[in-house]
Amino acid sequence: MPFTKPELRDLYRVRSKRYDFTANLYYLIGFREWAYRRKAVRQLRLSPGDTVVEIGCGTGLNFELIQQAIGPTGQLIGVDMTESMLDRARLRVEQHQWSNVELIQSDAATFEFPQEVNGILSTFALTLVPEFDAVIRNGAEALVDGGRWVVADLKLPGGRQAWLTRILLPLFRPFGVTIDLADRHPWDSINACLSEFRLNESYFGYVYIASGTKALPPPAASA
Repeated sequence: MPFTKPELRDLYRVRSKRYDFTANLYYLIGFREWAYRRKAVRQLRLSPGDTVVEIGCGTGLNFELIQQAIGPTGQLIGVDMTESMLDRARLRVEQHQWSNVELIQSDAATFEFPQEVNGILSTFALTLVPEFDAVIRNGAEALVDGGRWVVADLKLPGGRQAWLTRILLPLFRPFGVTIDLADRHPWDSINACLSEFRLNESYFGYVYIASGTKALPPPAASA
């Protein structure tokens, strides 16, 4: 059975203080988390002054990557349902003296996206949300024309790589990942409501980065 939302909140409340450290331990099994995060942020195609919403921002591990793209004139809105994770994110913001970050405690399913945002990002979080499809659709509606939605997360591969599941799954369970989540396909939602869909896989097919663009309106007909 997948974790319930209260169970996930309790799990991440406990893990918050050591989340960054334990996440880095996955490099020992070849899981290049920072590389996946960097690729996801690059696929947002951000410019200085842009506004970005991060769903499931956690402790703010992606904040510096986003700040490098949007600069001090941009705006970063981090959303997470666990207050203790946001407490760690606040410390990160204070340490870097970022004045353009807003942190919001909210369930992703009930979060009201601000309008006219340039990019929306979620890394290793959205598959945990049962209402992921609605979250993606709500976010897509809030994007400016040409804005980008990017999701980096875990999936089950097919074919010969599937045997690794019995080894890897117990290693990711401490972060709320269970076999039941294999039925959730956020990349299909990205493909359904956005254009320029791209899906890239890494780590034997267990990691994917899905992206899509809000289509530009058709050119006005000439008189």
